[in-house]
Amino acid sequence: MRASLIQIAVEEGESVESRRVRVAELVRERAGAADLVVLPELWTTGAFAYEEFGSEAEPLEGPTYEAMAKAASDAGVWLHAGSIPERAPSVDGSAEGPLYNTSLVFTPSGELAAVYRKIHRFGFDKGEAVLMGAGEELVTVRLPGTTVGVATCYDLRFPELFRGLVDAGAETLVISAGWPERRRAHWTLLARARAVENQAFVLACGTAGTHAGVPQAGHSIVVDPWGEVLAEAGSGEEVLTVEFDPSRVATTREQFPALKDRVLGLRTPEHRP
Repeated sequence: MRASLIQIAVEEGESVESRRVRVAELVRERAGAADLVVLPELWTTGAFAYEEFGSEAEPLEGPTYEAMAKAASDAGVWLHAGSIPERAPSVDGSAEGPLYNTSLVFTPSGELAAVYRKIHRFGFDKGEAVLMGAGEELVTVRLPGTTVGVATCYDLRFPELFRGLVDAGAETLVISAGWPERRRAHWTLLARARAVENQAFVLACGTAGTHAGVPQAGHSIVVDPWGEVLAEAGSGEEVLTVEFDPSRVATTREQFPALKDRVLGLRTPEHRP
């Protein structure tokens, strides 16, 4: 399988619409060069451009959905279209529903294959954590030859999410992100850790540029089930393409069956004076 991670530069001065057109063309250029294309998190606005989330939010089947569905179809690729700030329909009929950080996955014919709303929102008591709702469902997608588990950025710090994806059949873990440069060491470390502990391929696609004054880490990375880095991007806009064999996941899990030794349901003993 060939995968292309498109590490998009998000810079001030480029409109969302201009970037959408440009990125769609980058996806089309992968025709014949990749089976799976992955985009970063919130590339339309920038992951740290909190003030723009509301004004640039889209319905699920909005302009980014339409542009990416067509690009996937034109290129004939599976497309993880990164994520968008989604304005979901309101439950009570009010003018505005909740915001979500929502990832879209398309088939090579441009059909919607999956929707993932980010579960772990970053910001603690500000930013995404207070502006956006939390997703509640783990998402996997069956591709020819592998099952993909979908995660977004801050999710990378929570190993239990990835264990859940593995339990749901995931063999390839795809993470779109807008990871800051100041914590780039964590990005690489955690991507390799998630690969090793789950004996899975990790495809982690980040952004380049500067989001609302926050320099981005770049360094999109592909890691094999043993934790070896197969390919890594630099800090600028780049298309990182790598060929990998999904069958190595089953082979690795058979040769080193650590997942079979998991002990679940552990409890803390009651305190006895």
